Parts: sequence; structure tokens; C-alpha cells
Amino acid sequence: MSGTRPLVIHRVSALDLVVEAWAWPFAEARRAEITAHFADKQREKPAMWNGRVLLGRNPVFAGDRFSASYFETDFASFLAWRDWGFPDPSVFNGFGMGALRCADGAFVLGEMGRHTSNAGRIYFPSGTPDLDDIKDGTVDIPGSVTRELEEETGLAPGEYDSDPHWHCICTGPTVAMMRMLHLSMPGEALRERIERNLASQRQPELSAIHLVRSTRDLTSAMPRFVTAFIEAQLASEP
Repeated sequence: MSGTRPLVIHRVSALDLVVEAWAWPFAEARRAEITAHFADKQREKPAMWNGRVLLGRNPVFAGDRFSASYFETDFASFLAWRDWGFPDPSVFNGFGMGALRCADGAFVLGEMGRHTSNAGRIYFPSGTPDLDDIKDGTVDIPGSVTRELEEETGLAPGEYDSDPHWHCICTGPTVAMMRMLHLSMPGEALRERIERNLASQRQPELSAIHLVRSTRDLTSAMPRFVTAFIEAQLASEP
């Protein structure tokens, strides 16, 4: 998968993401540079920590199934790979996203806080998979979406209905696995509720909540995989 490939959206119903032991040559060969890069970033944002994350390789789309193998690495290596323009094209960042859609048709997205590594970016609740997302030797993307959604917005399982299928938006170094989540409340009511939840947190991950009702509401702060998904959903509606 190369960063120069065009965006592609695959609709699948099954995710087969096996966790395997694998030493990332990029992380080993450039360890000293990675350590220095992370130290610089940590001076800018002291809340950033070098936890363990899961990245993917060997992606295959076959029928209604997406398969890939995942490996464990440190956040510093992931951050350097991302910031340096994805120098290893054999690896991808594959993560789940809960695409919140309200009863009045509004999509609900969050803006990342200034202390995060994606400050100012606007997208659906999500997170790069980590060791908490491993279940029976596989990456549990549905569980990851549920966890990130509750951590970022306060929404608990049972408060929304999930589509059975996934939209996998591939942009080269990323595969965003999006599942539509339907809520019975209107957009403004949900925004107010999430904002109250954020106000109660000591250091919330999100700094603002945004509503998207049409393509006019899309902004450059939203990654291309987010805007492409919303554009496709809006275009499919009468």
C-alpha cells in the first residue's frame, strides 16, 4: 500500500485481523532518530506518552472480508513513521471509527484537543488499536470502537444502533474501518450532551464537537478518509 494510491472504499461485513509477533525493521534501524523525535514532541506536549500500539500489514480484501496481520510497536515509532511521511509503505495504520449519525441526519464529529498528537483534527471517535483491543489473538475493532466512543463522548452500548457492515476507507498508509452508529436524538441535543460530558473530565481528549449536515460543513481539518465517507453517504441518499 503506497501513500500515492487513490482513495478506495470497500464495504465488508467481516474483519479478520490476526495479531502476530513481528519485529518492524523501520523501528529497529532508526531507533536513535525515533527516540530523539519523540523527545522533541514530548517537550511540546508533555502529556504524550510512549505506549504500545498495533499497526497492520498484508491487507487483503476478498469478497465481504478484510484480512490483515497486526504487530505490536511503540507509539514513538508510529509517530515518527507518520510524521516522516510513511517511509515504510508495507505498513498501515488500521483503526475503527464510530460514524455517529443522528435522527435529523447530522453526523457528529470531535475535534482533538491541543495536548494530543492530532491536535485540531476533526473526525469520528476512534483510536489507533492498542493491547487492550486484542481478543483471542485478533484485533477487536468493534470493541475498540465501543471503548473509544464511551471514553471520548460518554455514549454507552445500547444508546445507539450499529450497522452490521463496515466501510473500509483506504488512503495508502491508513485504513479507516467505519461503522455507522444511529442515534434517536437530534444533532444539537447530542452535541450538548457530549459537551457536558467533556466539561466534567479533567483532560478531555476532545476540545469541541462539530455537526455535518451537508458537504458545505466539511473542512480541511477533517482527514480525507472522513470527508470521502461522508460524501459517499450523502450522495447515496435521495
